[in-house]
Amino acid sequence: MKINEFMQPDENKLGYDIVDDVVVFMRNDPVFYRKHYFPAMAKLADTLNTGKEINRKSQMNPLVDSGINTYCKKFNLPKKPADLFTLDDRSAIMDRIYSEELENIKKGEYQ
Repeated sequence: MKINEFMQPDENKLGYDIVDDVVVFMRNDPVFYRKHYFPAMAKLADTLNTGKEINRKSQMNPLVDSGINTYCKKFNLPKKPADLFTLDDRSAIMDRIYSEELENIKKGEYQ
């Protein structure tokens, strides 16, 4: 029996950290940043500044979904976003953006 018969390779994964790559793309692509990222962060800042509770999932899911779709389309990836990104990947993207941008919001950016 061969070792590859015990383990199925994960064909959905690429040769790099896709979560990290999507977050970098979302922040550095000028069109995506201007159209989606900045408005989403400004909305989070407004919610935080008014003292309301931030519902990360409902406020960040549209940003993450649009980031993933734009990323896959722009780089012509061979798989559909739903096949390439797991729920854990989506959650990791959301958590990373939220934790890093929360500091910027508290410093007064996105006003």
